[in-house]
Amino acid sequence: MHRLGLLLTERLCLVYRRYGLSEGEFDVLAALRRAGEPFERAPGELAAHTMVTTGAMTKRIDRLERDGLVTRRRSAEDGRGRVVALTPAGRELIDRAFAEHMENERSLLAGMSPQDAARLESLLTAWLARMEPPPPGP
Repeated sequence: MHRLGLLLTERLCLVYRRYGLSEGEFDVLAALRRAGEPFERAPGELAAHTMVTTGAMTKRIDRLERDGLVTRRRSAEDGRGRVVALTPAGRELIDRAFAEHMENERSLLAGMSPQDAARLESLLTAWLARMEPPPPGP
């Protein structure tokens, strides 16, 4: 399992690197894109969506902001809070990178029959549900 995980991660990271991104930076941009208009979230929400600590998220946001892919501003609802948003350059980059990422994922499964791919998806979904901790309650 470990060897397969390393091989898959390396193949996925090839695409991210073509766009000048780390795996974590890709995750942040994708989470912001999935948020829909206006493509923004609080840093804590991003940390939860990408399953990293707030400290790790701050480092990722710092790099993405330095590269002009996201902006940070004070929250209109809570002046103490912050909001991270995609810039137009960030949105354009994640749209291109995500399209290539999806093509790459499909190519990784290309050698499987549709039945095997469906069976693998079912098994991995069930296994992840058993392994992953439940989401925090309200």
